[in-house]
Amino acid sequence: MFKGILITKDGAGYRAEVQQIDEAVLPDGDVTVRVEWSTLNYKDGLAITGKSPVVRRFPMIPGIDFAGTVTQSSHPDWQAGDKVVLNGWGVGETHCGGLAEVARVKGDWLVPLPKAFTTRQAMAIGTAGYTAMLCVLALEKHGIKPADGEILVTGANGGVGSVAIALLARLGYTVVASTGRPAEAEHLKALGAETLIERSELAAPGKPIGKERWAGVIDTVGSHTLANACATTKYRGAVAACGLAGGMDFPATVAPFILRGITLYGIDSVMAPRSVRQEAWERLARDLDIGKLNSVTREIGLAEAIQVGAELLDGKVRGRVVVNLAQ
Repeated sequence: MFKGILITKDGAGYRAEVQQIDEAVLPDGDVTVRVEWSTLNYKDGLAITGKSPVVRRFPMIPGIDFAGTVTQSSHPDWQAGDKVVLNGWGVGETHCGGLAEVARVKGDWLVPLPKAFTTRQAMAIGTAGYTAMLCVLALEKHGIKPADGEILVTGANGGVGSVAIALLARLGYTVVASTGRPAEAEHLKALGAETLIERSELAAPGKPIGKERWAGVIDTVGSHTLANACATTKYRGAVAACGLAGGMDFPATVAPFILRGITLYGIDSVMAPRSVRQEAWERLARDLDIGKLNSVTREIGLAEAIQVGAELLDGKVRGRVVVNLAQ
C-alpha cells in the first residue's frame, strides 16, 4: 500500500481523494519508481476536478509529471538507484501517474534527471518548463535570433509562460509578456520580460493581418489570441503554439501564411520522442536560471493538491506548484 490521489467514477459520481492505494491498481510497466516530487499542471487540474474528460480509465492516479528514484527495473537502461524524470506519455490520463508515492511505467518513457537539478527542481520545471523549452527550440531552429526583434509570450503568468520568459531572457531575447493580471508586472519583469501588454489586446476578434511586430511568438492560449499573434508576426517569423487556455478554436485566415510566409509550429510535449525530450532537458540544465524559477515556485503536500488543482483552473495560481510526496 502507498499514499496517493485516486480518482474514481461510479454511480455515486466523480471523486478525487487522498487515500492508501493498493499496488494492484498500478498498471503494467518494466520500471517502478519511488516518486519524490510531482507537480500540478492545467491538465492535472482538469483531471482532479473532472471539468474535462481528461481521465480515460478508472480508477486513476493523476499527475502527468514525476521525478524520483528507480526501485525496480527489468528495462536495460535503468537500474535501482537511478534518478529519473517523466513527462506526459498519457500518464495521469490512461496510465496511473505521479501524484502518489509509487509509479510503475515503461522505461522508454523516462529520461535521466540532469545532474544540474534535484528532483524538486525538476518538478518546478515539469511539463510546463519542458514544453517552454520545446517552444524555444522551435524558434531557434527556425533561425530566429535575439537581434531579429521582440518575442511575444502569451499566458505569461502560467507555468509555460513563466519558464519561457526566463529562458528567452537568459538567451538574450527581448520578451513581451501578455497577461490578464497587470498587478503581476514586477514579477514578470523579474523573470526577464521587457514589456507587458494586456491580454485583452489579443483576446478579441482581430483583422486577418495586422502591423508586423513579433519576430517570434510562444502561445499558450489558442483561439483569438493565437490568431492575432499570427496576424502580427513579422515576415518569415514563427509562432510556437502549445496551449488552449483560451479555447481550442483557431479563428484565423491564411493571410499571414501566404502573404508573410510565417510558420506555425505545433508543440507536442506528450508523445515527443525520447531524443527530443533529452535535448530539451539538457538545454534546460544549461540555459535555465533555476534561481528565478525558485522564486515563483510554491511547495505543497499531497493533501493540498486537490484544492490547489481547482484554484489552478480558476486562474488563481501564479508560476509553478510542486507536490512533496514525503508530506
